[in-house]
Amino acid sequence: MSERKLAIPGDFLGEGRAGHGAYEEDSKVFSCCIGLAEEKNGMHFVIPLSGIYNPKRGDGVIGKIEDVAFSRWIVDVNSPYEAVLPLAEATEEFIDLTKNDMTKYFNFGDLIFVEISSVSQTKNVQLSMRNRKCRKLRGGRLIKVTPAKVPRIIGKAGSMVEMVKQMTNTQIVVGQNGIVWVKGDHEDIAMDVISMIERKSHVHGLTDHVRAYLEDKMKDAPKVERRKYQEDEEEEHFDEGGGEFQP
Repeated sequence: MSERKLAIPGDFLGEGRAGHGAYEEDSKVFSCCIGLAEEKNGMHFVIPLSGIYNPKRGDGVIGKIEDVAFSRWIVDVNSPYEAVLPLAEATEEFIDLTKNDMTKYFNFGDLIFVEISSVSQTKNVQLSMRNRKCRKLRGGRLIKVTPAKVPRIIGKAGSMVEMVKQMTNTQIVVGQNGIVWVKGDHEDIAMDVISMIERKSHVHGLTDHVRAYLEDKMKDAPKVERRKYQEDEEEEHFDEGGGEFQP
């Protein structure tokens, strides 16, 4: 994998195949947007800078295990920068790597709710699972939103997301990186309304608008027995404007 570099539309990236954010012309690959370019196994990609997540210490984010290396996991946190979860930050128990397989704890493709513990000047991102809110996310579905719209989705003191959870009987985990995890009885409706909040985040009186929209949607929703989720599956989110784990 090549080192990422800034690219603008029309920049020559190299020869090979074009991936996301790039196009081919006469066996040459060019950037089609402003972003960070990289090459992997002969394929050139450009990660758009518009709407990207810029990691910040203390943020709670949803990440996907991308690779398993010696004593650490590489995690995709919807950012141009590589994020690492060291073994020592993933569990408090001692793990003998000569006897234990790290995939026993987190495997390829696993989703986790994790804290950003540090961000270096060169944008090396380190993660931690030590906060009590951090956990593996099992099942459910994901929706991606613009990170800047996350405070609107959460609402003041969590009021907006709490309303969506209660009216759809779903668990919702909102990552500051713009990844939202939904699991429960009416996932489709919850995801639909989250997308609507993102689109209409500028609208005055949005909470009332969302409540009316949900009431209308739930009238036609299939009736299901309302389930009470276990304590260890409580939803996590952050108050508007904060985005940091509370001590």
